[in-house]
Amino acid sequence: MKIDERMQEADYYIYNVHKELGKTEREIQDRRAAVQQELKETGTYVQTTEELTHGAKIAWRNNNHCIGRLFWNKLDVVDARHFTTEDAVFEALFTHIEQATNNGKVKPRITIFPPEQNGKAQVKIWNHQLFRYAGYQTEEGIVGDPASLSLTKECQKLGWEGKGTDFDLLPIVIQVGDSDPVYREIPEELVLEVPIRHPDFSIFYHLKVKWYAVPIISDMRLEIGGIEYPAAPFNGWYMGTEIGARNLADENRYNLLPHVAKQLGLNTKHLNTLWKDRALVELNVAVLDSFQKNGVAIVDHHTAAKQFKVFENNEKRAGRTVTGKWAWLIPPLSPATTHIFHKPFDNTVNKPNYFYRVEAPYE
Repeated sequence: MKIDERMQEADYYIYNVHKELGKTEREIQDRRAAVQQELKETGTYVQTTEELTHGAKIAWRNNNHCIGRLFWNKLDVVDARHFTTEDAVFEALFTHIEQATNNGKVKPRITIFPPEQNGKAQVKIWNHQLFRYAGYQTEEGIVGDPASLSLTKECQKLGWEGKGTDFDLLPIVIQVGDSDPVYREIPEELVLEVPIRHPDFSIFYHLKVKWYAVPIISDMRLEIGGIEYPAAPFNGWYMGTEIGARNLADENRYNLLPHVAKQLGLNTKHLNTLWKDRALVELNVAVLDSFQKNGVAIVDHHTAAKQFKVFENNEKRAGRTVTGKWAWLIPPLSPATTHIFHKPFDNTVNKPNYFYRVEAPYE
């Protein structure tokens, strides 16, 4: 980011965040002046913990892809900018997993590592999510998650060996500074997984389907007031369709719909029997019921849509315009049954926000 652009974004952010936090005009102007001076002298500036914390929350509030923004102000923000060794980074990541999992009562959380310096990341996390299942290319086809093929190969190059099952958790891979990448397995006592079973039908037969409890996204860049944080893993809790209508159902993922349809005795010879729809509903029923019976937080897409409506009303009362990407906000199952399907959204991207990285560190 060019210095002029950074100065402009910093000034805009500092003014607005402190105004939102209820600071006096004198306090705001003093802080703006101090930041601008620091930028002139060093080309960057150090955000206060308060600026960082509220900025991460606003980034969630601004994220156009997320239907769960009602809880933006409940985000637990961990300032880990001083963590600059491999041991410290892994310790922070494992603590994040433990605290976010919370014995199934999942807590929204973000851990923010050092910002970029001169356009260079001080900490890199290779994983898309801290929890993710491996994918293996075999002569009989892909075993596990096809989305993880590339990272699995890289982990194997580093010396990791999985068991070769459909649900092998990948290790976490990081790089600190110019050091070579290193990996560590997630301690077993920190891993909470949910066996997926249908309450009424045996839809999996011999397959031992499961999924991890917490989706901790670790490949997005957090941008606050002109400062970029390339390592800032964060999580909410799952909406059921993320697992039941995407991870387990997509043809390029676990592709379980044909198997589920077979176990339900559905006619799969013709699409007009709607076998995919019927199998998809029962797969999602299984996910929701399994998480609930195991005491793990999850939300169904109808409830999530109602919560988003509350968020919209809250933002309107606060004088803010709700932005959103319609294609992401509608659930992948029965979207027309939600109010979101029937209205347009302004897809303007505001900052602070979370952005996808251009490419993985190993590509």
